[in-house]
Amino acid sequence: MTAWTGGAPAVHIGNVGDFNAQFADGSPHVRRAGSHYSCLAAFYSPDPRILVLPGQAHDFWTRELSRVLEWPDVEVYDEVAADDGGVARALLSRPALLDRIRRSGLPVITWGRTPESERLLTRSGGGDGTGGGPGAISGAGPDDLGRALRVTRRYESKAAAHRLFRTLAPAHPGIVVPAQERMASRRRAARALAARAAAGAAAVVKTEYGVGGSGTIVVTPRQVAEAGGARSLVGHLPRGPLLIEDYVEGSGSGTGPCRELTFDAVVDGEGAVRPVGVGVMDIEGTGYQGVTVGPGVVPDAPAEVAERFASAVGRVLAAEGYRGWYDVDFVMDGAGRLAPVEINVRLTGPAAAFVIQARLAGVQGGRPLVRTLDRLPLGARLPAAALADHLGEVSRRCRSLGVTLLPTVVTAAFEPDPYVGVALAARTPGALDAAEAVVRSANDALGRMFADPGVSSGPRSGPRAGTRSGRRAVAGSRRTPRPRRRRS
Repeated sequence: MTAWTGGAPAVHIGNVGDFNAQFADGSPHVRRAGSHYSCLAAFYSPDPRILVLPGQAHDFWTRELSRVLEWPDVEVYDEVAADDGGVARALLSRPALLDRIRRSGLPVITWGRTPESERLLTRSGGGDGTGGGPGAISGAGPDDLGRALRVTRRYESKAAAHRLFRTLAPAHPGIVVPAQERMASRRRAARALAARAAAGAAAVVKTEYGVGGSGTIVVTPRQVAEAGGARSLVGHLPRGPLLIEDYVEGSGSGTGPCRELTFDAVVDGEGAVRPVGVGVMDIEGTGYQGVTVGPGVVPDAPAEVAERFASAVGRVLAAEGYRGWYDVDFVMDGAGRLAPVEINVRLTGPAAAFVIQARLAGVQGGRPLVRTLDRLPLGARLPAAALADHLGEVSRRCRSLGVTLLPTVVTAAFEPDPYVGVALAARTPGALDAAEAVVRSANDALGRMFADPGVSSGPRSGPRAGTRSGRRAVAGSRRTPRPRRRRS
């Protein structure tokens, strides 16, 4: 982690929606989801001093994070952009806030590179953590930033990543790269899927660009039959070039808890690859839901294979001009071999888990296990005050198990399909599992609570529509005047 931060505090800017819009369809739904995921900006490094978010940062949330993680004063600037994103562009129109960032003298970390973020970093005069780490590239010039942006765009392509995997794999025992074919048209893709289904084979269909599992589906022969043919399935896929890849079957050792792995690393300012760690991802369908990291989570043998291969990928990124955080995701096959499936040239969901682990190690000692659960359904829509009560009670129950709970995604609790994100830290896998069960059960109980008027919810009978957390000072942080959202 030292290679990432240099031990320095930093400015964190939550531009997830901006980054995702480059590679997804850019719809308001995609940007809004990115806005919620921007809550992870709180965990870009162990020591945030200025936190910039597109949506509202509820006071209870920042207060709890400051208490548990023992952060010094943190300035929080929230609601800087509309719900559908555009954080970097919005900042460019706020000279007072940009001046505050510039005067701080701190490096700037964003989720990932965009043309707007490059302009922002050039104007603010700071380094971008996604390009080398706060201590590594402070003062990087426009040419350095531009090269890193080009590398980001190149290897966020699943086709380009696959070509790199095939080039590197022969030198790495334990790595197998599934065959991939680019489809010239949707009609050709439908024919290819139909042929695979007829042969009893599943396939993975990917758009060339996608984030968090978007634009990727697994197609089985049964699905083709139930859809009335492959053409119907293809018609529902996102726009853009399609890639069809062999599905990696998992059986035997490949069906255990290490089926989906990720290895995170940092390319430092000198171009050296610094491993961060390996984790086991929670994948639902093809969508990323969270990760577990820490001692013993992944057996030594696959962890070593993942580190060697991901480090080789990092050396290629470094040679082409990239500096910063990246990861390589893997699927384990039935023989225990690892199949690399994509490169994320940016900060990642697992990055938040590693940062939380590092901060808690400094605060509590040891090296805890950390599990992030990014999208836990809530049984009811909760405004901020009710969400604070709910998470406070769940946190107390987790503490009784010896588990620390940190809220991570708190802005989606009043969505039509409400959810919340949390991180759990413990010393044993059993304690993590028990705490996860507590959180899920408590969330499920909300639905029963508000569906049955005879069930008491404690001090209030249910969430009060329109309740807000207020604008009071945050204990352990300094809440500076926040720019109001501008409306055209």
